[in-house]
Amino acid sequence: MRKIIVSILIMCVLLFVMFEILTTSESILESVSFSFGVWKNNIFPSLFPFFVLSELLINYGFVELVGELFKPIMGKLFKVKGVGAFVFIMSMVSGFPSNAKYVRELYINGLINEYEGTKILTFTHFSNPLFILGTISILFLNNKDVGLLILICHYLGNIFNGFLFRNYYISDSVELSVSFKKAILEMHRKRISSDKSFGEVMSNALLNGINTLLLVFGVVTIFLVITTIVDNNVNLPRYYQSILNGIIEMTQGLKYVSLLDIPLKIKGTLSVLFISFGGFSVHIQLLSIISDTKIKYFPFFVARVIHGCFSSIVFYFLFDFWINILNYL
Repeated sequence: MRKIIVSILIMCVLLFVMFEILTTSESILESVSFSFGVWKNNIFPSLFPFFVLSELLINYGFVELVGELFKPIMGKLFKVKGVGAFVFIMSMVSGFPSNAKYVRELYINGLINEYEGTKILTFTHFSNPLFILGTISILFLNNKDVGLLILICHYLGNIFNGFLFRNYYISDSVELSVSFKKAILEMHRKRISSDKSFGEVMSNALLNGINTLLLVFGVVTIFLVITTIVDNNVNLPRYYQSILNGIIEMTQGLKYVSLLDIPLKIKGTLSVLFISFGGFSVHIQLLSIISDTKIKYFPFFVARVIHGCFSSIVFYFLFDFWINILNYL
């Protein structure tokens, strides 16, 4: 009986969404246009090159190279294999949800297991630095100096999570010694062991990158439509509406927060909260990417709640000091 009730509720929700799309088509079309603009101007240019490059690097032994060279750092700090450094570094420069794609690739290639993949996801949730320093700080907040503080606090939250989850699962093969010669040989062995031509590798990288980005675009669009429907039917003050939107879809929340008549300190705090939590849109993107693996989602969710709280609190208490230092300089 319970399953029948759930089926009825799902159908009612879907019919309601369809009704809202038909009756409020103008606002829905604006949301879809906004999501396409975000995808075209921010997501695709910042992620596509890294998605293609990462697959090439994996196929030609870069993971084995950095895995050997970064063993002591990853082992001592986070108690994971050195290959975790590949996800950490690439995610830091490309931004989420690329960490899910990189972890999935390592898992499929047998370089990490499901527990290591789950753990690595908890501390590699990095927003694209160009998005923070460009879109958020200049376009939304109109203050590039605050953008740098947002970036620092956001990164610190990931490192904090890395320490917090370091004992979640300790990799069996964590080693602290480094051999540059072994790193080169492992990289070479990976390259020559591949039976694919460069053309095949490149074609697969391009197709996989485009498919993943189309998936991201679809999820972002759906969640922007959901936030529009919520805004049309839930009468909340603009401040709380912005927070609700940021929790559902990060970019929409950032946009609305920038329009609020509140101090810059509060705008920055909420911005850090949104990008560190990611919004449920980013969570669904990650779930979609790792859906064919045994990697678990719940630790990632817990880590994002901690990340959002930690980074926003650090930003709030550092803001006045940061502004004073910049004024002094």
